Amino acid sequence: MRPGLKLLLITMPIIAVGVGILAFVIATGAPPERAPLAERATPVRVITARTQSVAPRISGYGLVRPARTYEAIAQVGGTVEYVNPGLQKGAILPDGAVLLRISPADFALAIAQADANIRAAEARLSEIAVSETNQIAALDIEKEALALRAAELLRTETLFEKGTISQASVDTARTAHLAQRQKVQSLESALALLPTQRTVQTEQIAVYRASLETAKLNLARTELTLPFAARVASVSVETGQFLRSGTTAAVLDGIQAGEVEAQVPIASLRTLLRSALSNPDAISLDPAAMTDVLRRLGLTATVHLRLEDDTVSWPAKVDRISDSIDQRSGTLGVIVRVDAAYSGVAPGERPPLTKGMFVEVSLQGQPQSGIWVPRSALRDDRVLVADTEDRLRSVEVTNRMVQDGIAMISGDISPGARILVSQPGNVVDGMLLTVTEDTALMDWLAAEGRAE
Repeated sequence: MRPGLKLLLITMPIIAVGVGILAFVIATGAPPERAPLAERATPVRVITARTQSVAPRISGYGLVRPARTYEAIAQVGGTVEYVNPGLQKGAILPDGAVLLRISPADFALAIAQADANIRAAEARLSEIAVSETNQIAALDIEKEALALRAAELLRTETLFEKGTISQASVDTARTAHLAQRQKVQSLESALALLPTQRTVQTEQIAVYRASLETAKLNLARTELTLPFAARVASVSVETGQFLRSGTTAAVLDGIQAGEVEAQVPIASLRTLLRSALSNPDAISLDPAAMTDVLRRLGLTATVHLRLEDDTVSWPAKVDRISDSIDQRSGTLGVIVRVDAAYSGVAPGERPPLTKGMFVEVSLQGQPQSGIWVPRSALRDDRVLVADTEDRLRSVEVTNRMVQDGIAMISGDISPGARILVSQPGNVVDGMLLTVTEDTALMDWLAAEGRAE
């Protein structure tokens, strides 16, 4: 049979029967069930907004240095005859300890010489007084003699006028009178100089007494004593060595207090100040002004030393601000003082706060009350919340403060609001949510509020 005829007589009837059966089934069968359209909920994690107090704080790092340093500088030169046996690097010496003593022989001689000069000048004053008495008596006598010479001259001139005596006799009398006047004049001049001589001797005595005091002061300077308890940092003197004036014999670090210049970000410091000031716009970045502000705020400072898995802490107080900003890191030095650097020392447990330790300094202000949320929950000054119907809402807020990983917000947010802390894939206002409370994150926020 030809293929065309076979297709026409066999295949086409079979296709027609199949189409007819399919049409019958469709016409007589039940329609397919339709699934109703349902809204899909997006799973999210939330926290419940609560009002809590968190103390703003910042941290910085720095090296410990002594608050007081004593340089034993020789004020006089001489041979060292005594050096304290404890004057060795690392040793601790008490307040008032004698560090070294310079030979006092030269200064004792200077004192003796000054004493002798004073006695000689005082003897000269006595001599002037006696001389004044004698010259006054001699002047009285010479004045009487002058009166006699004047009377004699007058008689001689009278006799000459009468022609009784010659001109030579008159000249002789006048010469004797002038000579006597010269003697009186000499004594009066000598007496007039005595007050000046007395003043010169008095001033000379003052000079000698000043020399005596200088010699006594230099004698006292031959002994160097420690004005406060300190640890020896360096020594450069030995017994028998000639020590020149102005030479540093030793350097000692005070043990009563220590200082740390912690480098903190200036922006963080400014934020800390803003949280404590009633007028934050008046904050000046001038170091002198910031020092005054810090002292008035009463910030709390703590110094921490990390020792492997342990941490040792010391209470401190903010003392002042460094005079410059680090140009490389943009940080500002805040200098804190630890008054108990060596207190509570326990060998193997608690070391003293000694020079050169690298420590952390935390500064803490007054607690700030408000709604605190993770910083990641903020998106362009807005937060996402789940309303009472578990639908997404975007709320505009004000970021009042940021600290580490948390932020304090205000605005149309009240305690009890459910704030999203996870980012949904697509953010559509009003979308349905499947809400899960993140209890671990809420416990962490609560711990931040209890942290000191």
